[in-house]
Amino acid sequence: MLPDVRRPPIAAATLRRLELASAPLAAACLAEMERTRPWFADLPADQRAGVALVTQAGVANFVSWLREPDRTTPLTAEAFRIAPRDLARRISLRQTVELVRIAADVFEEHLPPLAGDATEQHELTEAVLRFGREIAFAAATVYAGAAESRGAWDARLEALVVDAVLRGDDDGALVSRAAALGWNPAAPVHCLVGSVPGSGSESPQLIVELRKLAARLHHDVLVGVQGRRLVVLLHPTGRAGPEPTGPVLTEIAARFGAGPVVAGQPSADLAGAGASVAEALAGLAAAPGYPDAPRPVATRDLLPERALCGDPTARRRLAEDVLAPLHEAGGELLRTLAAYLEGGGSLEGCARALYVHPNTVRYRLRRVTELVGLSPTDPRQAFVLRTALVADRTGRVRESVSGSEPLTPLDDARPTGIGSAATAEEMS
Repeated sequence: MLPDVRRPPIAAATLRRLELASAPLAAACLAEMERTRPWFADLPADQRAGVALVTQAGVANFVSWLREPDRTTPLTAEAFRIAPRDLARRISLRQTVELVRIAADVFEEHLPPLAGDATEQHELTEAVLRFGREIAFAAATVYAGAAESRGAWDARLEALVVDAVLRGDDDGALVSRAAALGWNPAAPVHCLVGSVPGSGSESPQLIVELRKLAARLHHDVLVGVQGRRLVVLLHPTGRAGPEPTGPVLTEIAARFGAGPVVAGQPSADLAGAGASVAEALAGLAAAPGYPDAPRPVATRDLLPERALCGDPTARRRLAEDVLAPLHEAGGELLRTLAAYLEGGGSLEGCARALYVHPNTVRYRLRRVTELVGLSPTDPRQAFVLRTALVADRTGRVRESVSGSEPLTPLDDARPTGIGSAATAEEMS
C-alpha cells in the first residue's frame, strides 16, 4: 500500500489545463484501446459506447480527485456506476484490467507535459498510480457484486429447473431455463437421488464440490437440495462419450449422505426426465426393503420392493418386462415357474406337482431365464419373479372384477402327464 503522505497542492493553472485536456485524454485512451486490443474494436457499438462513457467519467473524476483527494472512493465508484448494467457481463474482469492499464499508460504519457514544473510532474505521475489503483479496486468490486448476483440467480434458476423436473413439467420454460444455465436440453439425462450429507447446512459447499467432481468427470450437473433429499441430474459432455459409465455414477454417489442412493433409468432428454426421477424417488422410498443393494442401485433392481410399496409403475414394469415374454411363450412356462417357486425351489417337488419329469422342469426353467434374463434358482432373482407373479395375479383379479377380462389364474397347474405335456426335447 502506498504511504498516505501530504502532497503539495497542484496549481490552479495546471488543474485548468487538465480540465481542458480531459476530452483529448479520453479520446487518446479509446484510440489506444482500439489499436492494441483487437477484441475491443470488435465490440458492438453500444458496448464501446459504454466503455467510452466510463473512460470519460474516469478522466473527469481524476481532475476532481486532484482537487479533493479525500473523495477517492466516491469518485472512482461513480465512474463504474454510470456504465450500462450489462457491461460487466459482456466484458470480463481480465479485459477491464487491460483497459485500465492502457488508460494509466496514456495518462502517464500525456499528463506530465501539462505540469507547471518538475515537482508537479512528479506529483501527477504519482497521482496517476494512486488513481489507477483505486479504479482497479472499484472495477473488482463491481465485478464481484455482479458475480454474486449472477451466482444467486443461477442457484434460484437451477432450483426451479430441478423442481420442474420433479413435477414432470415438459413445457418450453423448462428447456429455456436449462439452456440459460448452459445445460444441453437435448442431451440424455441420468439422475441420482439420495440423502444430503451432514446436517444439510453444508448444501452450498456440497453443490460446489459436486460441480467440480462432475467437471473432472466431463459431465454437466443440475443439483437440487430439498430438505434432506438430494437430487442430481447429469449428462456427459462431448469429451466423456455417449453414456456415463458405472464408475462415474458410483463416484458421484459417494458424495451423497448415508443411506441408499438410487439411479434412475436414463432419459432421452431433460423434458422427459420427469418419469425417470419419479421412479427413482419411488425406489428411494422402497430401498430399505433391499438392505444389501449396491450404491447406487438402479430403479429396475428395486421393482419388487417398489411394487410392495404400491408403486403402479413398478407393477406395470414387472408385467411388461418379466411376465409378458412368458405369456407369449405359453402357459406351461408360467405354471412351471409358479409351481417351482411356491414349492420351495425343489425340482423333484415341482415335477411331482406337475406330473412331469425333473428334466422337463429344468428345461422350462432354463427357458424362463433365456426369455426374461432372471434365473429362478438365484434367491434375489427368484424373489423378483415371485413378486411379478403375485402382482400379475392381483392385477388380473382387479381387472376381472371391473369386467375388463375374464379371470385366468396363472398357477392352474392341472396334471398333464409326461406323455402329453413333455416333449422329447424337454425329457432330454
